[in-house]
Amino acid sequence: MENVKWGLKKLSRKMKAAMATLVLLGIELQAQAQDGNAGINEANSKVRSYFASGTNLMYAVGALLGLIGAVKVYQKWNAGDPDTSKVAAAWFGSCVFLVVVATVIKSFFGV
Repeated sequence: MENVKWGLKKLSRKMKAAMATLVLLGIELQAQAQDGNAGINEANSKVRSYFASGTNLMYAVGALLGLIGAVKVYQKWNAGDPDTSKVAAAWFGSCVFLVVVATVIKSFFGV
């Protein structure tokens, strides 16, 4: 009978320790919880801070594609290919599209 009492005491100590751990964990999680609006505002400010760099990157990619396109059109023109104007229009259109998209997004979001 004494073994059963000792086993219950041991089990109750383990349960007390488990309950204390759960309570402390709950308090810690509650202390770490943040306001949802604060998190959204922080994410918004971080994305807006990267936006100017992303726009400049799009302009740089457009310029690089423009140079590559100019070289390809020049090669086709020198080779006498009949579809030179179609290739030139496609490359020029893609470069203009990149610049326009970057500018429109910039003005749309007011950054």
